[in-house]
Amino acid sequence: MYESVRDQLRTTLEEIRDAGLHKPERVIGTPQGATVSVASGEVLNFCANNYLGLADHPEVVAAAQEALDRWGYGMASVRFICGTQDVHKELEARLSTFLGQEDTILYSSCFDANGGVFETLLGPEDAVISDALNHASIIDGIRLSKARRHRYANRDLDDLEQQLKDTQDARRRLVVTDGVFSMDGYVAPLREICDLADRYDAMVMVDDSHAVGFVGPTGRGTPELAGVMDRIDIITGTLGKALGGASGGYVAARKEIVALLRQRSRPYLFSNSLAPVIAAASLKVLDLLESAGDLRSDLNRNTALFRTAMTDAGFHVLPGDHPIAPVMIGDAAEAGRMAELLLERGVYVIGFSYPVVPLGQARIRVQLSAAHSTADVQRVVAAFIDARAAMTGQDGAAHGGTGE
Repeated sequence: MYESVRDQLRTTLEEIRDAGLHKPERVIGTPQGATVSVASGEVLNFCANNYLGLADHPEVVAAAQEALDRWGYGMASVRFICGTQDVHKELEARLSTFLGQEDTILYSSCFDANGGVFETLLGPEDAVISDALNHASIIDGIRLSKARRHRYANRDLDDLEQQLKDTQDARRRLVVTDGVFSMDGYVAPLREICDLADRYDAMVMVDDSHAVGFVGPTGRGTPELAGVMDRIDIITGTLGKALGGASGGYVAARKEIVALLRQRSRPYLFSNSLAPVIAAASLKVLDLLESAGDLRSDLNRNTALFRTAMTDAGFHVLPGDHPIAPVMIGDAAEAGRMAELLLERGVYVIGFSYPVVPLGQARIRVQLSAAHSTADVQRVVAAFIDARAAMTGQDGAAHGGTGE
């Protein structure tokens, strides 16, 4: 049987490569940081979600090492059997306070967190209304539920209101959006979404994975930025980006929602507990966030510098002020080629193409970090200009989606 299946799989893999959609995995030989070591040598890293540069922070590493001695390596159990330690409960309490929610439940990843919410809270008599560009984990989580599924165009409040009008017969309605859309760096209009939800008696859920730790005056994410921390019913997020960069996710929400998730959320009930070393290191990260104003300022400075310099150089960077700065290329193969040319010039970035982004909208998603220096940012801009010249054969000429 497998002989025929193997031929089919090989054909599919060849089609992926021929379309320029193959995604190679580069091996990093150093800790995550502003610079990393790959096969070609040391390169500037401008594609990690290490927004605050905490992935290799000495205090975070020390907290993890201490936790190994105190709590051990892993729990070998789910939470309700024998997988709960004080460090798990402490982290849940700290996250609740930090995010302004009543309670928090930990998951092994935010993908699991999003996968466990909808099926637990919503049934056939309910409706979920999702932004069209929400993360894949939200889309998959919604598919697991029996709720009626509705979608509104990205950040389109008129379309959202129409979906709310069309679902007024539902028992429960849940509007769900990314706080920041990971491929574009766009921020959801949460205040207006909450206004519509109040008008039509719906709940609001935000996946704030690309915001918590650095967006908002004190880094509490897009609800803080929009001034609606007390109006969001469910926040999901990750410990694997700004909050240390390891793994783990959470749902912070109204206490009754969290209580029900502990009883019925399948990814929580049937997955091992978050490793205690990650929980302990995340507590240290939350300590550091209390005095991370300088890190957030550095991140904002680097973001503004890169966006301005790239735009002045004639590149098409999607507008905004988030450290996700997509440099639009258009063609998938050209985006991959650009990424390779940049690597040759000492800059590690990745070309994103279908199915991660829509067909014809391939891009280099540059991600800034507080760990980068001004010189690092200037070097990356120079590398983009040089790589573009190599692709076009004309010094400084715009090419495809990079300048037109």
